Amino acid sequence: MQPLNSIAFFINETKSGAPELADELIKIAERDCKTHRVTSNFPIDPDFLKDVSACCVIGGDGTLLGVAEECARQSVPVIGVNRGGLGFLTTFSAEEAVDLFPRVLKGEYCVTERSMLLARSSKGEQATALNDAVIKELKSGAILNLNVANAKGTITDYLCDGIIFATPTGSTAYNLSAGGPLIGPDAKALAMTPICPHTLSNRSIIFDSSEKLTVKDATNSKTVQVILDGANKLTIEPGEQLELELSPKTLSIIHQSDFNHFEVVRTKLKWSGSHKNNS
Repeated sequence: MQPLNSIAFFINETKSGAPELADELIKIAERDCKTHRVTSNFPIDPDFLKDVSACCVIGGDGTLLGVAEECARQSVPVIGVNRGGLGFLTTFSAEEAVDLFPRVLKGEYCVTERSMLLARSSKGEQATALNDAVIKELKSGAILNLNVANAKGTITDYLCDGIIFATPTGSTAYNLSAGGPLIGPDAKALAMTPICPHTLSNRSIIFDSSEKLTVKDATNSKTVQVILDGANKLTIEPGEQLELELSPKTLSIIHQSDFNHFEVVRTKLKWSGSHKNNS
């Protein structure tokens, strides 16, 4: 892979140990990179990412989600260093980051391209998400009657607390907690999972990358909020609809050269089972 000659560091200073870890990685960058820059300001300034080879995010998965949209927009790969909880996206531990960072800068890494979700309101407002778009009632969190359709017509009506639309990356997040499926990270797909549906036969549906979906309140009486990667981004008024599809933009994530997604999944979700050799 190409050497990384210019690094932008985005540090979540609220995470324990993040500033100290950043200092160690910055010293390596000072030695091995032509240029580097550092910020902890959020939201990230678009100019901060101009002409950099990669953005090193030091924090948790939420920290990486916070810069994903801008990094994808500018086609800047992300290196995620975990100082948070699970670390599905920030796959470098603190120890690995210090040990492997010089080699990563020299080009010893692999890259995964992660699909992103594009959400658009009837008013033309739009936003993207790396993990998911969650649709809920705005004011009270009341039960919703949501109509989901594609170009051929209605797919189903959900009577539920809300709906999660998840990318393969986001399939391990809220989607999984709500009983949705895990999706391989390289799949070009979109999962739709109802939250607490009142009809037990309502289950998750997986759509391919060509599908364009619309969602609206079937009663035309409730205001719906659309939460993308944990942030309130769009509001759908009564009589309006939300359009959802996979974005043409993807996010490049830099990993260890021997990165195995399902090893991470097994470890983080504490999967267990027999691995004995029966021969």
